Amino acid sequence: MHSFGYRLNGLLTFAVTILALMCVITSLSDNFNTPSPSAEIKITNINWFQKQPQGHDEVSLTMNVSADLQSLFTWNTKQIFIFVAAEYETLKNSLNEVSLWDAIIPAKEHAKFWIHTSNKYRFVDQGNNLRGKKFNLTMHWHVMPKTGKMSADKIVLTGYSLPEEYR
Repeated sequence: MHSFGYRLNGLLTFAVTILALMCVITSLSDNFNTPSPSAEIKITNINWFQKQPQGHDEVSLTMNVSADLQSLFTWNTKQIFIFVAAEYETLKNSLNEVSLWDAIIPAKEHAKFWIHTSNKYRFVDQGNNLRGKKFNLTMHWHVMPKTGKMSADKIVLTGYSLPEEYR
């Protein structure tokens, strides 16, 4: 006859095995979700475009950010981290990426939004490479699940440019 300790150990081992199996099935079920997010960013104003005393270019933008990220949410999604980045090329670097704005979306109800905002973080180039520069605005997102691996993707929005002269 087995003692109470052996029986408890067997029960706990079985429970943890079932829990691990449920976590694996939950994580795999996200592979069947085919999201179709959409985003639009409109620059409404360039607040200032100036050369800093150190010689670096700095830009302040006002923009309208609208997105529908509801399709990214499944029953396994805890939250989504999103950020908007400006991406451009210079002679020194093939890709420069500057984060302008970010947010955390805690629930599906908040995943369809429109916001009028200025860049939350400074848009600074180390040099004077921004005058007349064409750039892309990219909305990145990281889906943080309750269990399983994190996933990330982005939408690239093209056709933006900065003025030729400082303001």
